[in-house]
Amino acid sequence: MGHSIVLTGGGTAGHVTPNLALLPALKEAGFDVTYIGSLDGIEKNLAEDAGLDYYGIAVGKLRRYFDPKNFSDPFRVIKGFFQARKILKTVRPEVVFSKGGFVAVPVVRAAASLKIPCIIHESDITPGLANKLCIPVADIVCCNFPETFDLIPPKKAHLTGSPIRAELFKGDREAGKKFVGFTDDKPVIMVIGGSQGSAAINGAIRDSLNDLLKDFNIVHLTGKDKTDNMLLTVEGYKQFEYITDELPDIFALADIVVSRSGANAIGELLALHKPNLLIPLPSASSRGDQIMNARSYEDQGFSMVLNEEDMTSKLLISKIRELYENKDKYIEAMSESKQRDAISAIMDLIMSVIKH
Repeated sequence: MGHSIVLTGGGTAGHVTPNLALLPALKEAGFDVTYIGSLDGIEKNLAEDAGLDYYGIAVGKLRRYFDPKNFSDPFRVIKGFFQARKILKTVRPEVVFSKGGFVAVPVVRAAASLKIPCIIHESDITPGLANKLCIPVADIVCCNFPETFDLIPPKKAHLTGSPIRAELFKGDREAGKKFVGFTDDKPVIMVIGGSQGSAAINGAIRDSLNDLLKDFNIVHLTGKDKTDNMLLTVEGYKQFEYITDELPDIFALADIVVSRSGANAIGELLALHKPNLLIPLPSASSRGDQIMNARSYEDQGFSMVLNEEDMTSKLLISKIRELYENKDKYIEAMSESKQRDAISAIMDLIMSVIKH
C-alpha cells in the first residue's frame, strides 16, 4: 500500500521548483502525489507538466500595505480554505508539504483543521508573511539557514537546506563547452541575474568585458529580453536569456559564478560547490531577504558579497579576480556544509511524521 502526500506552494517559480525536486524521491518511495495550487499561477503548468493531479483553489494575497484588494482578498482566502478542505477530504493525504507562497495559507490551515500533519519549508532567513501564518499549525519547519532557528519554535525547526533537482548534478563540462562554443581553456565565469534578469548586473558585467575577457570566458544568463545585440560576436562572451535543458552542463563548465542571492539560486550554488560572488537585490526593491541570505553565506564561508549600490566596473573586476584566486577555500567550506543533501533529510522528516 503506497503513501499519499499533497504538495502546495506557488506564486513564483521559487515556491515550486523545490517541490518538483522532491518528486523523484517521493515516487521512488511509492507516494501518490497531488498538487494544490492557485487557479492560474505558474505552479499549475509546472505541476501538470510533471504529470501530477492538480487542484486549483481561490487565493488572496495578504499585503502589508494599503490596496483596494485588501477588502476582497480575505474572503478569497476563506473561500480557498473551504475549497482546500474539501479537496483534502477527497484525497486524504497522510501529510502535506508546503513550499510557501500565498496559496499555501488556506491549504496548510485546512490540513491542520483536519489533523493532517504539515511540513513547511522556509527558504529565506526570515519567514515571509505566508509562512508566518502557517508556522503555528505546522509540525515541522525545514530551514535553509541556521539563523532561522531563532525565529521558529525550537522543536519545529530542522536545518535541511533546499531540495535541488537531481539533474543539476549530472552536468558534463565538455558538453557545456561545446554548447556555448568556447574553444580555448580559459576559466569560465557564469553570470546569473535571477529569473527576471538584473539590468544592474548585466550592465556592470558588460562594462567590464574588456578586462575580464583577457583571462576568462563568460556565459551570461541575462533574463528575458535582456541580451545585447551589439555584443553577439565578442569572442569568449556568450549570452542567453535563460537556459533550461543545458543548465547542468553550463554549471559543470563554470569555475566561478556571479549571481543574485535568492534562496533557491544560492542553494544550488552550495550544493554544486560553485565559488560565487553574490550581488543581492537591494532592499529598496525587495523585503531585504537577499541581503540577509548573502550575509549568511558570507559568514559561513560559502560566498563573497558585493552590494549593488557599491558596484563599479573596477570593484566588480577585482572581486571576481579575488574570488577566482581563492576558489579552493570556498569549495572546501561548501563541501563541509550540512545543507547539501536536502532531499534525503526532507524525506526522512516526511516518513517520521507519517509513522508518528
